[in-house]
Amino acid sequence: MGGGIAGPEAKQEVFLADYTPPTFTIEEIDLKFHLFDDHAVVVAESLVQRCGDHAKALKLDGSKYMELEALELDGMRLTTDQFDCGANYLEISTVPNTFKLRVTTKLRPHENTRLEGLYHSGGNFCTQCEAEGFRHITYCLDRPDVLARYSVRIEADKAKFPILLSNGNKGNVGNLEQGRHFSEWHDPHPKPSYLFALVAGDLACRTDQFVTASGRLVELNIYVAAADIEKSAYAMGALQRAMKWDEDVYGLQYDLDIYNIVAVSDFNMGAMENKGLNVFNTKYVLASPETATDSDFDHVEGVIGHEYFHNWTGNRVTCRDWFQLSLKEGLTVFRDQEFSSDLASRALKRIEDVRILRLLQFPEDAGPLAHPVRPEQYVEINNFYTVTIYNKGAEVIRMMHTLVGADAFRRGMDLYFERFDGQAVTCEDFVRAMEDASGAGLGQFRLWYSQAGTPVVSLHYKRSGKDVVLTIEQSCSATPGQQEKKPFHMPVVVGWLDQSGKSIRPEIIDHGIWRGEDCILNVTAQRETFTFKGVPEGAVLSPLRGFSAPVKLEHDLNASDLSFLARHDKDAFVRWESAQTLAANEILVAVGGKKISKDSPFQASFTGALQDQNADPALVAELISLPLEVDLGQRMSVFKPDELHNAREALVEVLARENFDVLLERYQQEKLATYDLLPQNKAKRRLRNVLLSYLAAIPEGEAIVVDHYNSADNMTDRMIALQLIAHGKMDIRPHVLEAFYAKWQDDALVIDKWFAVQALSKRDDTVDIVRALTKHSAFTYKNPNRVRSLVSSFSMMNQVRFHTAGGEGYRFLAETIVEVDKVNPQTAAKLFAPLGRYRRLDENASLHMQDALMWIMSHKNLSDDVRELCEKSLA
Repeated sequence: MGGGIAGPEAKQEVFLADYTPPTFTIEEIDLKFHLFDDHAVVVAESLVQRCGDHAKALKLDGSKYMELEALELDGMRLTTDQFDCGANYLEISTVPNTFKLRVTTKLRPHENTRLEGLYHSGGNFCTQCEAEGFRHITYCLDRPDVLARYSVRIEADKAKFPILLSNGNKGNVGNLEQGRHFSEWHDPHPKPSYLFALVAGDLACRTDQFVTASGRLVELNIYVAAADIEKSAYAMGALQRAMKWDEDVYGLQYDLDIYNIVAVSDFNMGAMENKGLNVFNTKYVLASPETATDSDFDHVEGVIGHEYFHNWTGNRVTCRDWFQLSLKEGLTVFRDQEFSSDLASRALKRIEDVRILRLLQFPEDAGPLAHPVRPEQYVEINNFYTVTIYNKGAEVIRMMHTLVGADAFRRGMDLYFERFDGQAVTCEDFVRAMEDASGAGLGQFRLWYSQAGTPVVSLHYKRSGKDVVLTIEQSCSATPGQQEKKPFHMPVVVGWLDQSGKSIRPEIIDHGIWRGEDCILNVTAQRETFTFKGVPEGAVLSPLRGFSAPVKLEHDLNASDLSFLARHDKDAFVRWESAQTLAANEILVAVGGKKISKDSPFQASFTGALQDQNADPALVAELISLPLEVDLGQRMSVFKPDELHNAREALVEVLARENFDVLLERYQQEKLATYDLLPQNKAKRRLRNVLLSYLAAIPEGEAIVVDHYNSADNMTDRMIALQLIAHGKMDIRPHVLEAFYAKWQDDALVIDKWFAVQALSKRDDTVDIVRALTKHSAFTYKNPNRVRSLVSSFSMMNQVRFHTAGGEGYRFLAETIVEVDKVNPQTAAKLFAPLGRYRRLDENASLHMQDALMWIMSHKNLSDDVRELCEKSLA
């Protein structure tokens, strides 16, 4: 057909202030997919209804990636002069108030390397519709505030595609002529188009069940490639644990008869919460001791939980518009963090979550791509699937939980579902539910949604007789489009320890309350004071317990105080933070020219933690670990990557030499006879592998590293040794890397680790190694996991080699972005962030990075995804 499809059009900026409700809605949609070897035909029949009293035309979203085959309105075929079809829309000027619209489109899934809409990968058909992928399948009202009930029929070759899946509950199945078959699905719950899903392929299935609290039986299925079926057992257990946890903690039961998960190797995201049919990146489903590390198992459990929890926080209650993305993502990240905390170690989970926030979100907040948790405008919505929306959004939810208390927060959640089940709503609606359920005033708190940037909080205290006056000041630097910032409303949780290390509870004057051993200070002003009555002489303040607000903390605690807290505080985060601060201070002083000494507060803290036999071994591992270079770099006004790296390595060497015998003794002590996933044994492996990294810092440790690698009976131990070998200049390095590849070359996820371990190497020739690896037969720009494993590992985490003199690392990343942009703009955009941070570099490095940005901008036909980020970075 045709209708005069126009050429490519650059997307225009969209503004939150311009939001208007839909002029039409879709009550029901019936989809028929006819899948063939080289194309697919989609017939979408929708019951459309006008919203309100107006005479506006019906304008549907579409894209250049499909062909319009036919268009019918109430059974009458429309001719090309009765509608207008552009590159990204279809408009019908005259329609009745209620009507049936039948749209037939033709797609080329095999040519779809964008992995958005309907695509073909690894022998399977798959969809990804969040955020705006459904418009690449058919012309539609592709916006989250249009919710419809979906019925789906899929037809395909039975031999090639025996498994046919979609959302909801399964209906009729049957055979057709010419070796084809069909399967029908119906979802009784209204949902937006971004939650639609389809999978057709030849897949193996792990089946189990779950009985809800009300006694309803739910069929559980995980579909994977046949060779991977044994690696799906842990994911099934994680799903059952998530379903039970959501019932126990929030009273939320699953609402369909079946819950399906499909793992695919080519996927832009970690996973997608499509109603009743979650599509996962294989990275977050497949796990076995031979191929997955302990961290991989943790990530599988967390992501499985995250997508399941979306069933209520995202699916049953969804976003009104994409500016509200954190409504579902921030809330669901908070929920998956709590799930993981309840199943394992709450203290260690909190440390891990804070580390991610600091490594990824704080730099985002400090650069040209900074944006609020609820943005005000965007060009490409895919660019806002960021750590700000997800992780900082989760911190905003966590602060509400702290401010109102656990019981009131649960009442607020109940009220939220009661009010908005089956609706598309806003962040404001969630906050208001919390206010109404708790009686708390959260008016000023809403600034966390609208203001970008990381606040700096300063804590200073002085004694007045037996009382202590604590002064708290807050400030926030300018961010793009926001020069002036109002004070945030935040909970600053503190505690007190007496000289023996025992927690005490002095009386608090002003707006603060004690909950157990924690005092929650309700901070709302730029500067305010809090008085603690009767504080014993020598008592030490424990600041920002549990990292109660996503801020940068400044305080006047001295090295002796920090060392005391690192040894005695009941709050694991404060113990870890105190040790990290001591280490950071020592490294940064060395960057300034002072030589690393053999006797310092951190080294005393290090030795004390190392000899602590009573503490959780995983916490000991954290207490003796140095801050990462990415974190340390944020503490410098002018970033000096080489000097920072050398200072950190010097401290590692001093610690290894001065404590070698103790390190080796504890390393041998933590050895396990057999492998399992018991929390206490995961903790021992965690500590043992940190100890190994210190032993490897001096020549005497090289043989220990080699033996660790050769004797490893699991991927956790094998990978730490491989990383240490890849870092160094051992003669066996090439042989070990080649042998590892030869053994695991048929396992894509393990080979991703092989690429990453080399990209993270601190060797002087790492840029050349990474460039060469892009030519390796196992590397492809079409697989997001493979690109991220090599390129993001290098540019995001290997700070010293990415910032190599002369800008070669910047040029490599720029060239990769342009190359990936040709096949997958979303993946290209996810690589971009490190190139926007030139303002904190010295003049020479800054110019090199800006040259790389300008080189990208010089290319024609850049995607909207990459172009938007480039323009913002250069503004």
